[in-house]
Amino acid sequence: MPTILPDLTLDEAIETTKLHSVAGLLFTHQALVGIRPFRSPHHTISEAGLIGGGRIPRPGEISLSHNGVLFLDELSEFPRHVLESLRQPLEDGLVTISRALTSITYPARFMLVAAMNPCPCGYFGDPRRECSCTPLEVQKHLNKVSGPLLDRIDIHIEVAGVRREDLLGKGVGEPSPQIKKRVNQASNIQLERFKRTSLYCNVQMNPKHIRRFCSPEKEAQDLLRSAISELGLSARAYHRILKISRTIADLDSKEKINSAHISEALQYRCLDRQLWRR
Repeated sequence: MPTILPDLTLDEAIETTKLHSVAGLLFTHQALVGIRPFRSPHHTISEAGLIGGGRIPRPGEISLSHNGVLFLDELSEFPRHVLESLRQPLEDGLVTISRALTSITYPARFMLVAAMNPCPCGYFGDPRRECSCTPLEVQKHLNKVSGPLLDRIDIHIEVAGVRREDLLGKGVGEPSPQIKKRVNQASNIQLERFKRTSLYCNVQMNPKHIRRFCSPEKEAQDLLRSAISELGLSARAYHRILKISRTIADLDSKEKINSAHISEALQYRCLDRQLWRR
């Protein structure tokens, strides 16, 4: 994932270096962190380890992945209270650690990437293997991730298992350098768009920015209005779909958001469907 993300700007590199310096993670003679961080904590991590803490508050995994990627594998295995502590940092991009004598705020603007099985046995929805779980067991498994946390994740999709012939064959996917070139082009479009603001990229937009920069064409507006009605989307999900659509349009080098961009963004919200409803 870090290999296809846009290059760090100088300001981002300085921020990232400061956090790694506070945590004592800089290598000897390393002047600046030049690549985006990638952190992958185990699901047994404590809340203090993830958010930050200690007698003298130190940055946790969410701050160490600032301007980079935080990967949580087996998301449903993390303690519920640890996952819930992510809600405010995901919203604000900051985390405040308070102690009796002091309070410290660290930046925590990261890309959260998470993965989990669809059920305890792992075969729910698999076309080749039969799931051995009851409907109640499947629902209890999914309910380990709360609706409010799920609502704060921009993209959630179902990924099918890799077929044996694909696993044994040669990869024919698009190489990372080629993807990164397109991503950097889209990133430059966003930097130009936000040059008169304090923003760097689309994900940082608040509702005011969304109204200004994410105005869809009429046909796209009608499609989005229909989707809101049919899927019962929350206001937060609505804003996230618009931000995803804006990014898709940037990757497509289009100034206006059209119905194709909205349609693609809606496909990336599959967990807004019935099974995961609270």
